[in-house]
Amino acid sequence: MNLAGHYGASKPALSFELFPPKTEQGMLSLFQHLEELARCNPAYITCTYGAGGSTQGRTLEVLQRVREAYPHIPVASHLTCVGATVGDLRGYIRQAIALHVEYIVALRGDPPKDQSSFVPVAGGLSFGNELVALIHREFPALGVIVGGYPEVHPEAVSPEVDLDMLKQKVDAGAHVVITQLFYDNGAFYRFRDRCVTAGIAVPIVPGVLPITKLSQIAPDKTMFGAQLPATLVERMYRFTDDAEGQFAVGVYSAARQVEDLVEHSVPGVHFYVLNHSRAAAHICRALAL
Repeated sequence: MNLAGHYGASKPALSFELFPPKTEQGMLSLFQHLEELARCNPAYITCTYGAGGSTQGRTLEVLQRVREAYPHIPVASHLTCVGATVGDLRGYIRQAIALHVEYIVALRGDPPKDQSSFVPVAGGLSFGNELVALIHREFPALGVIVGGYPEVHPEAVSPEVDLDMLKQKVDAGAHVVITQLFYDNGAFYRFRDRCVTAGIAVPIVPGVLPITKLSQIAPDKTMFGAQLPATLVERMYRFTDDAEGQFAVGVYSAARQVEDLVEHSVPGVHFYVLNHSRAAAHICRALAL
């Protein structure tokens, strides 16, 4: 099925994002958890990789093993411009296609920790829309996913510029937008409305990361820059020494968030599962997704 085609059904399409484990034991654990997610009938599964492409080979290994274990589930590989020439990008895409990867999550990528801003390597690309254009031009059979920011990209000079950059990626050939995680659904709905007004006509899919333990919460009460609801933080702190209590609070909060998103007609839900399936699987079952 073409990528956008997953989002025309009566129920929201589900997708799950993994990251490549560093050890074989971690890989075994990942696939034990993946069994629960596979039972949720996802439209596809994505896999990211480490900073600067440090685990690209492992990413392809994960996706190959997902395809072997669940041949009916399409897979998507993340791909960033960080540290890569155009030749490197082409080579990686060819490897992915050889392993039957059907979709690419095309991102500019974050600058390395020792750089304050993104600087492309010689012969590389500077912007996400350039990567999308490369894929659309040279590998047109691939579905392309790009990222959107309901609470604005941290490097954007303004919400308007941020939205214009997203439109450039869609105009370059992206088929679907998956958002960065957020916990204020109102921010997502405003973002979606602004996308429609700007003429972005592809599916806008919310990205959701359930918080299931206190250690995920930053001192400033944020999660990867997204502001956390005060009620969620307060309830989590009631279970400081109770891991199952924290898990229950997190699943309840995320389930309510997803339920509201579904009631507001989102085309799909993308779960950042952090290689653990329990929370996402519980939510999908509880909401009959």
